[in-house]
Amino acid sequence: MPIKIIDDCISCGACQAECPNEAIYEGGVDWELKGETHPALCDDHFYVATDKCTECVGFFDEPQCMTVCPTESTVKDESVVMSKEELQARYEALHS
Repeated sequence: MPIKIIDDCISCGACQAECPNEAIYEGGVDWELKGETHPALCDDHFYVATDKCTECVGFFDEPQCMTVCPTESTVKDESVVMSKEELQARYEALHS
């Protein structure tokens, strides 16, 4: 499952700096994927562009955003279930 950022986020930006997929954006900022711009998913705090999140599969053994978040506001998005193989395939598609 990709990661999501919940309302407890204090917008410190620690998670954004650690994301190897550049999937984390500041609230109100549009996100990009393969040259296409998409509207911001949240205006109030940082957010994860789900289509770019691999839970750090392909880079690390655990999601880096979760390890650095001081408020534990980065959590697994239970509404988007993905296997490790699906996350690996997403990583390969993003970084090919």
